[in-house]
Amino acid sequence: MSNDQAVRVRGLHKRYGRRTVLAGVDLDIAYGEVVALLGPNGAGKTSTVEILEGHRDRDGGEVSVLGADPARIGRSGRAARAWRSGIGIVVQEAGDLGELTVGETVRHFARYYPAPRDPAEVIEVVGLTDRTRTRVGKLSGGQRRRLDVAVGLVGDPRLVFLDEPTTGFDPAARRAFWTLIRTLAAAGTTILLTTHYLDEAQALADRVVVLAGGRVVADAPPSALAGRAGHQVVVRWSGGERRTDDPAPVIAELTRRFDGPVPGLTVTRPSLEDVYLDLIGDRT
Repeated sequence: MSNDQAVRVRGLHKRYGRRTVLAGVDLDIAYGEVVALLGPNGAGKTSTVEILEGHRDRDGGEVSVLGADPARIGRSGRAARAWRSGIGIVVQEAGDLGELTVGETVRHFARYYPAPRDPAEVIEVVGLTDRTRTRVGKLSGGQRRRLDVAVGLVGDPRLVFLDEPTTGFDPAARRAFWTLIRTLAAAGTTILLTTHYLDEAQALADRVVVLAGGRVVADAPPSALAGRAGHQVVVRWSGGERRTDDPAPVIAELTRRFDGPVPGLTVTRPSLEDVYLDLIGDRT
């Protein structure tokens, strides 16, 4: 398979007993791209990511991650270690790190990689320099999530998997974390993000991939999804409304009709949430 993409998947299948979770998934992620993977519970998001990480076997299809097949790279040996060092994984719930400090934790994980980033630099990137000597148990939820990202980045990965990174965050912590992700993306890090927050996908992703019923039902930039056929702009005014692909001619016509400002004029464009809910239908 091609090596010009960080991730390339064709015809991915996965079954658990008689239940088919993935039924022919295709997925491409270019180097430096941020892709959000969306879908209702049971859509196959976790299975897809675990297969890409090499933590779960597949039942069919072709997979290439950083130029190698995760199922063939093996669990040990020089090739496996080199491949895994190029991947950073930030899981939804990290294990207890006991009484270690932030600095001790990042330095500990750095030892697992052949060419890690400077731990102090990584701690600075995630905004925890002033917490370097703070024990993990004393961190807030948002600070702990930043530490999880530091652990995922210290190996200097080319590809980072973020699993529900802001679950449980308050609005301020979420916004701060978004800034961190944008910083990583601007530095050229490839990111696959799974999230239930549609505003998060819209704010961070270059592309949104929607899984439903074990298949990809949409794959496009967030702004393009809102322009899908059947999701038109709604122009409303006092006494009427019209759906249209292009609101400008409608507004011009109304302005002429009312010979000036249009009373009660509003223009409502479809949101990513509108399109998403239509795509997944009754599969929630």
